[in-house]
Amino acid sequence: MTLADTQPDGGKAERSGRLSAEDWAQAALDLIAEQGVAAVAVEPLARRLGVTKGSFYWHFPSRDALLIAALERWEKFEEEQVFGKLEAIADPRERLRSLFELVAHEYKSHIIYSELLKALDHPAVQPVIGRVSQRRLDHLTASFRQAGMSRQDAQNRARLTYAAYVGFLQLNLQLHQARLQHDEFEAYVEHVMATLIPAY
Repeated sequence: MTLADTQPDGGKAERSGRLSAEDWAQAALDLIAEQGVAAVAVEPLARRLGVTKGSFYWHFPSRDALLIAALERWEKFEEEQVFGKLEAIADPRERLRSLFELVAHEYKSHIIYSELLKALDHPAVQPVIGRVSQRRLDHLTASFRQAGMSRQDAQNRARLTYAAYVGFLQLNLQLHQARLQHDEFEAYVEHVMATLIPAY
């Protein structure tokens, strides 16, 4: 599942009706994934959506307000569609495995996150990344603790896991390597899970 999968018609608004604030926020997220945070602007988004700028100002007072709404939408998606679904898995090791597999194949979210890391100096981006990172670390720590690790070991394993995720994204960016070949990537994900998830 991706961000667009949660929206009718893959995230595209019905052209026959009025665009909602959510439609604009989703379009901004799509643009962030394609061109980065700096590319989010009213005029290109209006052209993309096939409307006038007046539609934008019906919902948002400024470009920064739209950016904040887009980031909140991304954050909410992760909280509900990723962590929310995993809460039902009682076995902590199975929960970790499901998390690794889910995150590994959430390609669009990786791109958005990578673009946000490039814009950490933006006042709207930094607090969102801070909250998302802390939530991810807390979730990982809790799962490692439930899998039988001590508090300190669970915290260290959570940091190592998250550092591996961020580092993998950054390495791909540095090597200008958007995606590994399918078999190579799947083998890498399996290796990461075997290395980081505690054995029974």
